[in-house]
Amino acid sequence: MTKPATRPNCANFSSGPCAKRPGWTLEALKSAALGRSHRSKLGKAKLADVIERTRKVLAIPADYRIGIVPASDTGAVEMAMWSLLGARGVDLLSWESFGDGWVTDAVKQLKLKDARTLKAGYGALPDLKSVDFDNDVLFTWNGTTSGVRVPNGDWIPADRKGLTICDATSAAFAMKLPWDKLDVTTWSWQKVLGGEGQHGMLVLSPRAAERLTTYTPAWPLPKIFRLTQGGKLIEGVFKGETINTPSMLAVEDAIDGLAWAESLGGLSALIARSEKNLAAIEAWAARTPWVGFLAEDKAIRSCTSVCLVIKDPAVTALDAEAKAAFSKKMVAALEAEKVAYDIDAYRDAPPGLRIWAGATVETADLEALFPWLEWAFAEAKASLAKAA
Repeated sequence: MTKPATRPNCANFSSGPCAKRPGWTLEALKSAALGRSHRSKLGKAKLADVIERTRKVLAIPADYRIGIVPASDTGAVEMAMWSLLGARGVDLLSWESFGDGWVTDAVKQLKLKDARTLKAGYGALPDLKSVDFDNDVLFTWNGTTSGVRVPNGDWIPADRKGLTICDATSAAFAMKLPWDKLDVTTWSWQKVLGGEGQHGMLVLSPRAAERLTTYTPAWPLPKIFRLTQGGKLIEGVFKGETINTPSMLAVEDAIDGLAWAESLGGLSALIARSEKNLAAIEAWAARTPWVGFLAEDKAIRSCTSVCLVIKDPAVTALDAEAKAAFSKKMVAALEAEKVAYDIDAYRDAPPGLRIWAGATVETADLEALFPWLEWAFAEAKASLAKAA
């Protein structure tokens, strides 16, 4: 197959860190408070700006607390788990790699006795109707490594007794989050808005804040996880007074991403961009016989981390190792041509391709990528036939 003539303007389709916003340059960071203390008036003002812009774009209720915490989304989830779990039983929902990680930490690290795991394989969801909301419930909104999202928050009751703890790292800013159904929500800057890695966001409902001040875990809490002191919330965390020293360069980049989101029209515009990208991939897949979705059910298919499988009979007949080698050959060819970077399936996921389709990705770049995917598939299949 002849190489396509058109190339994507931006070849960054990684699922994290994700593509920068269209038009981004280093000039966007010229006002960063470099060399200044994050505790200075300027530093705290910039951190507070991130919090307030976040509240505005995501329409987070005024009585919910928003904090900037260390160690990306992982740090935010771990902070919530170590600080809140153990007060009652917990249902742990898992259908991909990161959800599996939270299960491991809850069961093997925190050693929670009253813990129930509801698990599904890659491409599916566990039975949401069987979740016990008398327990706390820990889940990912969007499975970054499986391309599967919960369709909505209708399965979460308003009169729940437990807390809902939601890892929304590849969902926030691309999917509508029902704040009245979420007590703890986390994400990182490096996903939908294309920010730099390092920092996480932690959003607490009034119910979660109450738990923090009325429950003391049985285990010691490292300083980096502590959200209370003397039985009271450390309110400064939710005003830009971060627990550890943040990168003011990353903070400036987060402000830039949020300002871009505002310039588009806010959350609805961001969602529309991601959904448009998913629709473009779906249209291409519909006319391309060798490719399919890991999430076969369209109702639960992610519009950010789109996970694809190769359906060609010559490939499906291979063992898992050979399938992985086939997709890696495609990925290597695309990287060599500088038309797509970092689109191999996650290491724990079934072999295939994973294409980020969040709001910072232009649909035109995806359209330019599709012929290259077809070329890379043809090249890999020709090599497979030659080897046979």
